[in-house]
Amino acid sequence: MESLIEILKRLHDAKVEFCLIGGLASRHYGVTLVTEDVDICARFTPENLRRIESAFKDFHPRHRLTANKLPLELTDELCRSLKNIYLTTDLGVLDCLSQVAGVGDFDAVLCQSEPKDFPFGRCYILSIEALIKAKQAVGRPHDLIAVEQLKVLKEKKEQQPDLF
Repeated sequence: MESLIEILKRLHDAKVEFCLIGGLASRHYGVTLVTEDVDICARFTPENLRRIESAFKDFHPRHRLTANKLPLELTDELCRSLKNIYLTTDLGVLDCLSQVAGVGDFDAVLCQSEPKDFPFGRCYILSIEALIKAKQAVGRPHDLIAVEQLKVLKEKKEQQPDLF
C-alpha cells in the first residue's frame, strides 16, 4: 500500500491534474477489496501528460499492455493521440484514463469528485455515488462486489456524515 501512496504523492508533487478513481478510491471509502494499482482520470493535455512522464522518469515507466513493454517516451504527436496510458513502474502499476465509464471525461469526473487530504497534500477522489456508477458501468465481478459495499457505505455516510 505504501508504494501506491508514493505513486499518488509523485502525481501530486508533479502538479498532475488528476482524480483518484478505481480500487484505491473505493478503499478510501472503506471497501475491503484489495487493490494493487493506482487508477486515475487525468486531463490528457500534452502538458499534463508530460508531468506524468516526469513524475516517474526515475522509476522506469513502461507501457504494460504492449507486447515488449516499451518505455514511456512521449512525443507531441503521441500526446495528441493518447486516450489512456497503462504503466508499470518500479513503484507499481498506474492506469491513467482520459474518461471514466458511467461518469464521463476528466471535467465530468472532477465535478463528481471530492478533495481529500493526505499526508503529502490534497487530492481529488471520485465520490461514492460516481464510483458506484463507474463500477456498475464496467461490470466486472470484482467491480460489482465493490458496488455492493459502496452502497452500504453510502447509506452509512448519509446516516452518520461525521464518520466520513
